[in-house]
Amino acid sequence: MTTELLFRDDAYLKTATARVLAVGERGIELDRTVFYPLGGGQAGDSGTLVRASGERLLIGDTRKGDGPERVLHLLTAGSTAPEPGETVTLEIDWERRYRLMRLHTALHLMSCVITAPVTGGNIVPDKARLDFDIDLSQLDAAHIERETNALIASGIATETVWITDEELEHQPELVKTMSVQPPRGAGRVRLLKIAGIDLQPCGGTHVANIAEIGGIKVLKIRSEGKHNKRVEITLSGSG
Repeated sequence: MTTELLFRDDAYLKTATARVLAVGERGIELDRTVFYPLGGGQAGDSGTLVRASGERLLIGDTRKGDGPERVLHLLTAGSTAPEPGETVTLEIDWERRYRLMRLHTALHLMSCVITAPVTGGNIVPDKARLDFDIDLSQLDAAHIERETNALIASGIATETVWITDEELEHQPELVKTMSVQPPRGAGRVRLLKIAGIDLQPCGGTHVANIAEIGGIKVLKIRSEGKHNKRVEITLSGSG
């Protein structure tokens, strides 16, 4: 039993219909979903499932199930679970998701400004961060902001490309993140390509053009250990 991951081909899908496959204590499984599950540092989506009766069931979080393409939709406390076989309409919290997409794409750009191994990362709606194996003295907030925003202003389109597991094995330099390795075993690996800037494995959701990020601001830079120097950012302006 697997879920068709609609967000993988179109991160801008805000709604879809789906059939309930299973309902359990851990969450609801659907035959297809626009909800991105927590993974790769990116927070899981929230939103609503709408029953045929019009009843709205609130989804507070989305997590991965037991398998590479199994997704669990977690109801908020007090929501009534739908029945297996029922058809529901999915509606993600788009404003929240779009901020996650912009921040996630911004981290890709920042990883090109700071040329050091990435040891961790996290993306939530109001901020995002990457950890680097680098000396703290080499991290300057003004430089990081300026160079990342210059890349954003170039307005380059992003592109999803796929390579085989074998091709990735022969190109280990594509993997920047030391803490999270791209999933292997399915025969192919998904990459995010920003022409002339970045190419690396990533299963998250991203904006179609990096200009959509708008701009970033460095919130703080601090040490989280010998091999972890953290750079935390947010979106600049009101967006």
